Amino acid sequence: MSKNINNRKSFTSISKIGEFGLIEKISKQFKPSHENTIKGIGDDAAVIKVGESCIVISKDFLVEGIHFDLMYNPLKHLGYKSVVVNLSDIISMNVIPTQILISIAFSNRFSVEAIDDFYSGVKLACNRYNVDLIGGDTTSSNKGFTVSVTATGISKESEIVYRSGAKENNLIVLSGDVGAAYLGLQILEREKAVFEVNSKMQPEFEGSEYLLERQLKPEARLDIINSLKKLDVKPTSMIDISDGLSSELNHLAKSSSIGFRIFEDKLPINSAVHEFSEKFNLNPSICALNGGEDYELLFTLEQKDYDKIKHRPDMTIIGYVENKKMGCNLVTRDSKVHSLLSKGWKSH
Repeated sequence: MSKNINNRKSFTSISKIGEFGLIEKISKQFKPSHENTIKGIGDDAAVIKVGESCIVISKDFLVEGIHFDLMYNPLKHLGYKSVVVNLSDIISMNVIPTQILISIAFSNRFSVEAIDDFYSGVKLACNRYNVDLIGGDTTSSNKGFTVSVTATGISKESEIVYRSGAKENNLIVLSGDVGAAYLGLQILEREKAVFEVNSKMQPEFEGSEYLLERQLKPEARLDIINSLKKLDVKPTSMIDISDGLSSELNHLAKSSSIGFRIFEDKLPINSAVHEFSEKFNLNPSICALNGGEDYELLFTLEQKDYDKIKHRPDMTIIGYVENKKMGCNLVTRDSKVHSLLSKGWKSH
């Protein structure tokens, strides 16, 4: 008995190293052995060279109870969102997505009509973004609903943008606005809690339509990369906002071995975020930095491209890239400098 105890492997909780720590630990064990594997683990998508072009591939899982709640996520919306969040990864590589594969696992509580609803949402997304559903799988599950999506795109190798290309003095640019999806989730969770206490209560959604749409039916920013191509602007690095602006900034900093300085008063925050942040007793800047699921594009540009984008209402310059030694910093509205962590900021 004692021998077995002594030989037992140590147990480390996943929470101790976190999702990104786990990914890093796994990726260290797998190094590409084929010369056509241009990019493996470590970016928004993998890149494989095929002839004169590259195939860009990304995969996502969505699990009921973790990524979505079917009490307030209609299956049609879920189908749409499942496609969009994966296309966003391809788009954030500066690539136009072309195909998807979808696999689903579901328990016997789901009917044929329910699965039809899900795929009607998938079809809407495919039509909107001009991508083909080319395959996948369906299987039974003991519990709940799980979605796995693989997205692909084709590009010239020279046009692909990675997380690792940011350079000192580059401008840091953000598309759209951030924080709305997080507030949308807070509203849905609030109304769910009310419903569970009293199912006769009508939900209070007045004035929150934009926030709810950002959470339930996000859009990938294909329009932004199309605009950049028309402007003859190629970002030096890029990532999409799935885990929160703060986390994504830190990903760029780590991948590019740089520091950065962003400004709180430059963060693009919708008026509805300000309004509902106050109702939830939250700081709108914290929602913008840490909320996640906005699926906007965060990218860096050379300063020579400033004049090309300076009047674009859908692109906001929020800061600039610094030397790695300067660290990752946020300048607040009162001109104080704070270290920007993946989940907020800390005073120097």
